[in-house]
Amino acid sequence: MSVPLRFDGKVVLITGAGGGLGREYALAFGERGASVVVNDLGGDIKGDGNSSSAADKVVEEIKAKGGNAVANYDSVENGDKLVQTALDAFGRIDIVINNAGILRDRTFGRTSDLDWDLIHRVHLKGSFLVTRAAWNHMKNQKYGRIIMTSSAAGIYGNFGQGNYSAAKMGLVGLSNTLALEGRKYHIHCNTIAPTAGSRLTQTVMPPDLLESLKAEYVAPLVLWLCHDQCQETGGLFEAGAGWIGKLRWERTQGSIVRHKNQAMTPEGVQEKWDQICDFTNANKPATIGESLGTLVEVLSQVDTEDKGIAPNPTSAMASVTSDGIDPLEAVGQKLPEMVFSYSHTQCILYALGVGMSTREADHLKFLYEGHQEFSCLPTFGVIPAQASMMDGSLGSIPGLNFDFSRLLHGEQYLELYKPLPTSGTLTSQATIADVLDKGSGAIILLDVHTYNGKEPVCYNQFSLFVVGAGGFGGKRTSDKAKSTVAPPERAPDVVMTDETTRDQAALYRLSGDWNPLHIDPSFAAMGGFKSPILHGLCSFGFATRHVLKQYANNDVSKFKSIKVRFVKPVLPGQSLQTAMWKEGNRIHIQCKVKETGAVVLSGAYVDLHGTEDTEKLPEAGGLQSDLVFEEIGRRIKTTGAELVKKVNAIFGWEITRGGEVTAQWTIDLKTGVGSLHKGLFDGRPDVTLTLSDEDFMDVVLGKLNPQKAFFSGKLKVKGNIMLSQKLEMILKDYAKL
Repeated sequence: MSVPLRFDGKVVLITGAGGGLGREYALAFGERGASVVVNDLGGDIKGDGNSSSAADKVVEEIKAKGGNAVANYDSVENGDKLVQTALDAFGRIDIVINNAGILRDRTFGRTSDLDWDLIHRVHLKGSFLVTRAAWNHMKNQKYGRIIMTSSAAGIYGNFGQGNYSAAKMGLVGLSNTLALEGRKYHIHCNTIAPTAGSRLTQTVMPPDLLESLKAEYVAPLVLWLCHDQCQETGGLFEAGAGWIGKLRWERTQGSIVRHKNQAMTPEGVQEKWDQICDFTNANKPATIGESLGTLVEVLSQVDTEDKGIAPNPTSAMASVTSDGIDPLEAVGQKLPEMVFSYSHTQCILYALGVGMSTREADHLKFLYEGHQEFSCLPTFGVIPAQASMMDGSLGSIPGLNFDFSRLLHGEQYLELYKPLPTSGTLTSQATIADVLDKGSGAIILLDVHTYNGKEPVCYNQFSLFVVGAGGFGGKRTSDKAKSTVAPPERAPDVVMTDETTRDQAALYRLSGDWNPLHIDPSFAAMGGFKSPILHGLCSFGFATRHVLKQYANNDVSKFKSIKVRFVKPVLPGQSLQTAMWKEGNRIHIQCKVKETGAVVLSGAYVDLHGTEDTEKLPEAGGLQSDLVFEEIGRRIKTTGAELVKKVNAIFGWEITRGGEVTAQWTIDLKTGVGSLHKGLFDGRPDVTLTLSDEDFMDVVLGKLNPQKAFFSGKLKVKGNIMLSQKLEMILKDYAKL
């Protein structure tokens, strides 16, 4: 059985708590350790009169059960007085339940100004005033829980309740905004639409129905939404008779009716009306950013008419459904080749964008082209790769028909085959490596290989998440995906902190990511952000800098690869804190915002080229196998890409002499165009083979069958033993030196 939810130390203010739902909430909070402010004006259901008896009685009930409570008799229009009661009695305010309400039902034509104003003053303005009085206290303590009480009448409308319905729906909008503004302060705001017996419903519901709709069937929802462990915010819930349901908006795919350089007419609307109202494959926008993102796409579609391309009338509003994602069509498709030319200026600008500064003497080699060790930061390798898809060509791929406003950058992998040149012309080729069905969305794995002429320079894998695009029946995992890895379960070895500047995003975007989300406050607001956010790849650059400084003395030749998952956004001006754990040549990292503790990069690691492991080995002393591995390395340089397709595995080798491991090699035929490394390159081969130098040569020369060597104990295998069947592909003819 789960541990009972307690509210010890918390102070809750409940308006309209003299009876019905409010009373039930007050008793429940009191029983579970909260200090309760029981507010009730004591008027009738129309808002007339006042009395202290209702609130006093509830306070007595709470105290009789050993609880702690005080009464307040003010109108919710005096919200500051209600909150002051909590502060005076208990010294803080943690939870506000806006429950007070009255009725003045009239058909619309008979609704007076007083009928309208009084309902709004109590329900909508009252909730505003009480919540506003508590808001700054919650912000300062970085904690708060707020409940707005709407109604089915507000959601669906109800005959004779125009004034009440309007006020109740207004509370939903207010709650949604408070959820956005309060998120960074850990203030959660949710809305409930309860159906329960109360003073307001007893006049419109028969007694037997009222008995089934007890207030005690709603209180558990309110308590859960107000508990520390509940992370729900911005939700709307109906509840009654022991049932609880969450509501969300739904929208049709709609249709574009306007055409460039043509008048939009009501006749055009008429022609498209059935399509506009068709909820088949409807989408479910959850933020104003998702809503307005559609309009941005509409403008783009209409503008294509200048290029002689007719706009697709539905794609701009298309929901991301199984009809839009077809892995069989998409996987293997290539994007147009992209050429990226740059000079030392772009390298320096990128270094500044990820926080390099002349304040640090060891940063100068990345900021001054005249420095004797002038270098390009390894993570600059994402820039030419990103450029290969920034022109929108991803949308031209067959089988990837989805709403691009729902596309998120989920994960990133970058591997360098050699240090990046500080200037030159690079060519990138992007391919759809795989498409995965995650249920709640689709993941597109985009592999980008970048070349300097014909020489491979780097490899990127973009993991792109399309919200809502799942459910097409595809596979959930892929052996082509570069996996994240959890850090060790111990305290980090090193933690490094760096401040971003208020202009960090404005500076980083000059490297090529021009998304207005990172510079335009109004655009950021449409996405639900208080201000423009930092690029995830900027945080990615900061974290890599920290690893290079700590473990490689800023030597870019030591960098091999990095993998990260993007978790949460960073605001320019916040500090990035990188925790690092060293395990061999792999540095596990986790990046947080220092001010909030929010993790922004997780499952991340940087692999370095190093000699740490090989230095521990005895000298090879002229092993015969060395010559074979050198020849394998030469062959990989010319046929590696073909071998990667056929083998798709990483082999670790331990060569022994006299019973002791004397040499270690890694043959990577899984990444990029393949590679050979002396030592434990990344410590994670798919299979590791151990045998003596002499037996290795017998296997290569065909004198010793690998299977016989295994069963006789001469060859030891760890990991995926089935991969040993591919050894012939690797060793065939490689002994002809």
